[in-house]
Amino acid sequence: MQMKEYIKNIIETAENCAKDTFKKVEDTAYFNQKKVLKAFQKHKISLRHFAQTTGYGYGDEGRDTLNKLFADVFDCESALVSPHLLSGTHALSVALFGVLRPNDLLLSITGKPYDTLDEVIKGADGSLADFGVNYHCIDLLEGHIDEKAVVEYITKNKTRMIFITRSRGYSMRNALSIAEIKSLTEKVKKVDSSICIMVDNCYGEFMDIIEPTTVGVDLMAGSLNKNPGGGIVPTGGYVCGTTEYVNKVAGRLTAPSVGAEIGSNVFGYQYYYQGLFQAPHVTLQATKGSILFAYALTAMGYETVPKPEERCDDIIRSVKFNTEIELTSFIQAIQTASPVDSFLSLEAWDMPGYTNKVIMAAGCFVEGASIELSADAPIKEPYIAYLQGGLTYEHCKAALEICIEAITK
Repeated sequence: MQMKEYIKNIIETAENCAKDTFKKVEDTAYFNQKKVLKAFQKHKISLRHFAQTTGYGYGDEGRDTLNKLFADVFDCESALVSPHLLSGTHALSVALFGVLRPNDLLLSITGKPYDTLDEVIKGADGSLADFGVNYHCIDLLEGHIDEKAVVEYITKNKTRMIFITRSRGYSMRNALSIAEIKSLTEKVKKVDSSICIMVDNCYGEFMDIIEPTTVGVDLMAGSLNKNPGGGIVPTGGYVCGTTEYVNKVAGRLTAPSVGAEIGSNVFGYQYYYQGLFQAPHVTLQATKGSILFAYALTAMGYETVPKPEERCDDIIRSVKFNTEIELTSFIQAIQTASPVDSFLSLEAWDMPGYTNKVIMAAGCFVEGASIELSADAPIKEPYIAYLQGGLTYEHCKAALEICIEAITK
C-alpha cells in the first residue's frame, strides 16, 4: 500500500507540473493536424487511392498521390514513400548511394552516426567507402553543431554532402531544433550552394510546426515505423526534398531508367494514408508520455534529457541511471508494461551492428516500431536508457507506474 501511494503521489505531482508543457505540445499537434488535413483535402484523397496494385505498378495512383501528399506535408518539392524502403537505415542508405559518387566527400557534422549507419558509410562490405566515397566527421560542440568548424572545413575542402543526424542516437544530448538546422543551412549555402544538405529525420517528424525541408534542407529521410506512420503502417520509409535529389534516390531504389514510375503494393495503401493522417496525434501522445516520465523521474533524482520543462525536438527521452541493475530493471519494466510479449524476460545481447551488448524492450504490434512505447540501452557506463514512443498517453502513464516500482525495489 505504501508503494502504491508513493507511485500515485509522484505521478499526480508530475502531471500537475507538466500542464504548461503539455499545452505547448498540444498546440503544435493541433497545427500539424490541420496541415495534414488540408493536404488530404487538396489532393482529394479517395478510397481508390487505397487500392492494391501488382506487377510493375505502372500508373499506381495510390503510390503517386501518397508521394505528393508527403511532399506537401513536409514542405518540399518531391517525396518517395515506399514499403520497399525497409527501415530508417535503409532509407538513409538508399539516399546516400543515390546522391554520392566516387571521390565525393561526405561530411557528417553531428559526430559519428549511429552504429548501423556508420557501417553503411565506411565499415561493412559494400559500404560507401568501397565505392570510393570519402568521409569526414565533425563532432558536436557541447551538444550543438560547431558551425565555425563546419564553415572552415567546407571552405577548404570540396564537399558534396553534409549529413545531419537530428536525433540523439546513443548520446546524452538534446535533439537538434529546426532553428539550429536553419542557421547551419543558411551558412553552408552562402559558402557553397551546390552542397547537398541531408538530414536523418527519424524520431523528429511533427515535433515542430515546420520540418528541416522547410528551412532549406535538400534531402530528408526517415522510417514509417516511427512518427509519420502513426503507429499503424506495417513497414516502409520515406525520402523527400528537392526533385533533383529525390529522383536520384528513386533511381537507386529501383533503376535509373524507371525511378519512381514502378513499384507495386499488393496490400494496398490504406494504412499509409491513415497512418500519416493520425501521425500528429500519435506523435503528441508519445511526446506527452515522454514529458510525464521526465517530470516523475527527475523528482526521483534521475537526470533526463531533455529536462522536463525543455522543448522536445524528437520523441526520445534519455534517462541516466546510477547502476546497471537500475538500467536493466527500467528496460525490463517497459517490456512488462507492453501489450505484446509482456511475459518475456529480457537480457542484453550482441545486436548486429552495435559495439556493446544492447538490451531492448519493444512489445509492439508492428515489429520494432519505436513510435510504440519502447526503450533500449547499450550496456556501458554511463548507464543511459533511451525511452521512445507511446501510442497513447494512458499507456505511457500505466507503464510509468510499473517502471517506478521496478527501479525503487
